[in-house]
Amino acid sequence: MKEQKYIILDRDGVINYDSNDYIKSADEWIPIPRSLDAIKILTENDYFIIVISNQAGIKKKIITYKNFIEIYNKMVNVIHNHAGNIGLFSYCPDSNNKSYNRKPNPGMFLDVAERMKINLSSTYSIGDTPRDLFASIESGCIPIGVRTGNGQQIEKEKKLKVLMFDDLLDAVEYIIKNDK
Repeated sequence: MKEQKYIILDRDGVINYDSNDYIKSADEWIPIPRSLDAIKILTENDYFIIVISNQAGIKKKIITYKNFIEIYNKMVNVIHNHAGNIGLFSYCPDSNNKSYNRKPNPGMFLDVAERMKINLSSTYSIGDTPRDLFASIESGCIPIGVRTGNGQQIEKEKKLKVLMFDDLLDAVEYIIKNDK
């Protein structure tokens, strides 16, 4: 029996454009070029796609839960209409960086791994910020950075020596080629 493959993606800055003012409505959720193609390829190659995202705008009352659900529904529908599939979405509404679940802390990764019995040491995790990659490393994933979103922050962070790609599609093509 073939072992299930998993991949963890950040949302804002990896799948869709990020905003310093938060993504507050479904209209503001706009996919980054080629990200939908990347998710389609992962789906076609039988990856179970997990999106893990900090969503402090909820706690700060910048994003209502109604709007958050509308954003999520738009993302899932757009991805589905492009022949992709998100298997699980985990988010942390906390705005306190000391929260165990808020990236750069590994809580969301470890919680998902425990619930789904995932071996994180063989799981790629793709992010566009140092906090994404610190959480990935801390949880034992294989970290990959992308230059979309806030990727330039990763390249400036001296503590991070990770593979970097221009966008999600380039990263996914590398994973498909090398994840045997």
